[in-house]
Amino acid sequence: QAIFELYERNKQRYGYRRITALLRQNNIILNHKTVLKLMRNLNIRGKQRKNEQYHSYKGEVGKIADNILNRDFTASKPFEKLTTDVTQFKVCNDKVYLSPVMDLYNREIVTYSVSLSPDLAQIREMLQGLSDKLPNGATPIFHSDQGWQYQHGEYQKYLKEHNIIQSMSRKGNCMDNGAMENFFGRLKVEMFYGEKFETVDEFVHRLREYIDYWNNERISLKLKGMSPIQYRTHSHVI
Repeated sequence: QAIFELYERNKQRYGYRRITALLRQNNIILNHKTVLKLMRNLNIRGKQRKNEQYHSYKGEVGKIADNILNRDFTASKPFEKLTTDVTQFKVCNDKVYLSPVMDLYNREIVTYSVSLSPDLAQIREMLQGLSDKLPNGATPIFHSDQGWQYQHGEYQKYLKEHNIIQSMSRKGNCMDNGAMENFFGRLKVEMFYGEKFETVDEFVHRLREYIDYWNNERISLKLKGMSPIQYRTHSHVI
């Protein structure tokens, strides 16, 4: 009963490993293999990813930065390493684009922009949101792919003016930005695929709800069974 309640409370998003972690938080100690067996008996499972990507690469239209991050997705403190990208959703015969910034310290989405067009205005909005969150004295590595937005002179000028170190994936290597790719995959599996949206506004509302859920409620085994904000708060490194 507890397994099914936790599964439904999290909108059928959790697989057996996260359910096991939640059970332990509720003082119900079961081996993960036992939880897997019980979930199979209940015919329930976590939602599975699909391989679908949006690409903003349009060739070398500006300066290409080195891959400083080099697939090291670990960080010792907040705002040490950040990553960004753009992903696309097809909703109600329209397209919606999400441009988030993730802190690799705890996988928190520190800011984001939603737009009907993947243009420079969206990137400006994302950067303004980052300006509002960036602590004084922070000099993070900011990683992205080689999308045209990140080669643009205005984007690179902003980074330079704010003492942000630009890093870029190698051409055609999506796993160079694997942490963000994983976020996009989980996001689409857990709140987009198989869901019905009457309007674009409804979709955007639910997208914002999910990002809040990701930051504040969705637990990660890599974060000791805590959500990103819980982990940052408990680490006492603010």
